[in-house]
Amino acid sequence: MAQAWRCSGLRWSADGPVLMWDGGRRSALTWGKQVAFEVADGGVRWCVGARGHVCPMRASVPGRSTGARCEECARLDRAHSVAADTIADDPRPYHVYLAWFGPGMVKVGITALERGPARLLEQGAVCFSWLGAGPLMAARRTEELLRAALRVPDRIPYADKRAVRSVLPRAAAGRAAEVVELHARAVALGDWPESLEREPCQPVDHVGVFGLEGVPAAVGSVSELVAGGAVSGELVAAAGPDLHLATRRGVVVLDTRLITGWELVPATGDELSVPVREFRADTAALQDGLF
Repeated sequence: MAQAWRCSGLRWSADGPVLMWDGGRRSALTWGKQVAFEVADGGVRWCVGARGHVCPMRASVPGRSTGARCEECARLDRAHSVAADTIADDPRPYHVYLAWFGPGMVKVGITALERGPARLLEQGAVCFSWLGAGPLMAARRTEELLRAALRVPDRIPYADKRAVRSVLPRAAAGRAAEVVELHARAVALGDWPESLEREPCQPVDHVGVFGLEGVPAAVGSVSELVAGGAVSGELVAAAGPDLHLATRRGVVVLDTRLITGWELVPATGDELSVPVREFRADTAALQDGLF
């Protein structure tokens, strides 16, 4: 019987996306690579714990959960999250950024300066620019200023990001246009915290990094894994936590956050036997079904 592995998530390195496995194993992902695995038959999806600690309840979690944590571990994890606004005394400097995911989809966010662009790669930002840098609370106030004054959200649903990846503007300048325009409006605002240093608009484009140039439109996305189900496809692109896999039925998006907590074994065929949410012709999600 093949050895089972537990995936701990997708990480972005300088060389591209990497699947991480419990025990430290890493699987580098390159375009054209065959991604094929089966969920152990009769298996259960277990909570992945919080902040590097094993779940004390050994709780099971739903297949559709992208967090793969039970209620208690999710609470503990969020209690130590900068994004949850629960930490006020972090001494590290922070970047404020503008991220673009597609037409009309620009968000504002913050990330520790030491992380560089990692957060933008993890979110699947197609284009981004730094807006400023300074202490955590100053970065937070600037983020709130943009939300209130310019109505810039701090969150874009992943379903919306996926829907437009195959119809992005071809030219990098076209992809950067909304970021450039919003950056100019943002730096012109009053009430900026004095301790936050404005940064010039220098758009960074991730289309090449993600392999999105000419990527075929996805026909659907995996909605959950199930015991005994299989996923198999050729990797044609990746953005944020999403793998775009060419299957016998077309390109299907796999959110790798759905595979954490499961025991996986190598697949032996090219089968796709997990629930998939089909996309309508207008790129909106329709309903769950099995291909």
